[in-house]
Amino acid sequence: MSSQRDLFEVSGPTYLTSINWNCPNHQRSVAASLVQGVYVLERDRQQNRYGPEARAPAWYQYFHFIPMQKLVDDADSSIFAVVYKYTPPATLPGSVPSTYSLNAPTFVIAFRGTIVKEKTLYRDLALDLQILINGLENTTRFRAGYEALNNLVYTYGHQRMWLAGHSLGSAIAILAAKSMAKLKVYMKSFLFNPPFVSAPIEMIKDTKVKAGIRIANSFVTAGVASVLKKHSQRSKDSFDMLALWVPQLYVNHADKICSEYIGYFEHRKKMEEIGAKGTGKTATKNSVRDLVLNVFGNGSEPLHLFPSAILNVNWCHSPDFKTAHGIHQWWRQDLNLDSRDYQYCNN
Repeated sequence: MSSQRDLFEVSGPTYLTSINWNCPNHQRSVAASLVQGVYVLERDRQQNRYGPEARAPAWYQYFHFIPMQKLVDDADSSIFAVVYKYTPPATLPGSVPSTYSLNAPTFVIAFRGTIVKEKTLYRDLALDLQILINGLENTTRFRAGYEALNNLVYTYGHQRMWLAGHSLGSAIAILAAKSMAKLKVYMKSFLFNPPFVSAPIEMIKDTKVKAGIRIANSFVTAGVASVLKKHSQRSKDSFDMLALWVPQLYVNHADKICSEYIGYFEHRKKMEEIGAKGTGKTATKNSVRDLVLNVFGNGSEPLHLFPSAILNVNWCHSPDFKTAHGIHQWWRQDLNLDSRDYQYCNN
């Protein structure tokens, strides 16, 4: 255990000498660490590290969790998610003290993202491509994840259950949480670097040009939506049904995969300011790409459209893509984090 603790102290949130489950920053750090635990469990498997040599336990035992179930992808035998169970601190000697409260989760289901290693790369990239065509919910990995979630909710309820995911894993968590929300079950969700399938307009430096492109895009999207609406196979009320689900989105301003969420939510207010609230509302529910896919037989909903969310943006300098997109940033204490609450109104 000491070697695992030493590894964790080098890599993880060592400033958390006790856990306050009422603190959003502590919740974020724990959720990110549990996702990292899934990554390391799979790396342990690939490198045949077991028993005292395993490195993954440091990432969950430190916070009083044990893996109750490991979800394995039949296509490549990889561990892609873990169902963690929270245990009383007294049962895990050497872990950090914890302030017990109703905000402490009983279970956490955490999903990893893409691992760029030979044994997982092909399968993970194939699933990444499914995100682009709204096909992720038809995959065995999503179905296995949703089945595990559904079983837990049915058995224990959802009030003290968390969902967490990073990158590809956050995409799976989003689909699972949206499916639950349509049943009026609203999961507490921590979504790190969730993919936004769109041109990265947020990367444009000129704010006026960026705003102009967004406004034009909104009018085009609203127009296409009105024309294709009668051909859509999607429930017209499905977006509104998600309004009471308010996930925590964690994005890095320099990450092209997820930074577009910044403009997506801010643009709503801009459309109201210029007197185009109705157009903006229609546009925020749709994208031209997804409308076209829907007409041609893909009835799946776009992954990246959210009615409500708490958007947490990391504005720290990121020298490269690995830094901007990595899970490791989200347990740091010195984040320059801007959090904004976006609530969707159906009226």
